[in-house]
Amino acid sequence: MAVGIFDSGLGGLTVLDAVSKRLPDVPLVYFGDSAHAPYGVRDADDIYELTTKACERLFSAGCDLVILACNTASAAALRRMQEGWVPTDKRVLGVFVPLIEALTERQWGDNSPPREVAVKHVALFATPATVSSRAFQRELAFRAIGVDVEAQACGGVVDAIEDGDMILAEALVKSHVDALKRKMPDPDAAVLGCTHYPLMHKEFQAALGTDVKVFSQADLVADSLADYLDRHPNMRGPGTESAFLTTGDPARVSSRATQFLRRQITFEAA
Repeated sequence: MAVGIFDSGLGGLTVLDAVSKRLPDVPLVYFGDSAHAPYGVRDADDIYELTTKACERLFSAGCDLVILACNTASAAALRRMQEGWVPTDKRVLGVFVPLIEALTERQWGDNSPPREVAVKHVALFATPATVSSRAFQRELAFRAIGVDVEAQACGGVVDAIEDGDMILAEALVKSHVDALKRKMPDPDAAVLGCTHYPLMHKEFQAALGTDVKVFSQADLVADSLADYLDRHPNMRGPGTESAFLTTGDPARVSSRATQFLRRQITFEAA
């Protein structure tokens, strides 16, 4: 039954929370690699090695399907993993496709040729590694044409959130939005391309203005996962227990996670 959710730290808890509400009967095993966070400043080979190691741990916990709730891992490692690493009886999925399908108003699984869509100017806020990978633009090109994407690398935001310094995180969000708007003054839509960023959704929206539609991933990924499991029920793994695993200090990570989700979360050492 179990499904794995992986993130470099605590940001993926936004996805876990949405999935647990959408699929309350599915045990979820969360792996946060807090000892090596943030991933957004690492190179692609490093991200690949860390991500595959985390997925192996989730496979061993009874998860045949793993969601990379980490956008940086989805951008820098997922394609390489799918092409030559993922075992034939396992699946590893990313978080970009559900977001892009929502942005372009494509139905789940719509593989028709790319076409013009309503949005023309999209602001992408993401980690430096996600921005440099251009994975978002590559996936978007499979589904839409004529969309201008301006990407803003949001250095420091993940660190501030992981440290619980929301005042610094808010100041950084405003600074990064200001920098983006100097390059693209009037975006139609904005994409929060990191699962930490929904924790700052209100701050992004306030800085962008009410006319900009802000897309974040948690509910979109939850809906997409529910659809995937309906179509592939065999990918519900043999695991029966939910768990929270971390490479960091379990007590410290548990405290931060409890603050984020406003309910008791207890991590154990991975």
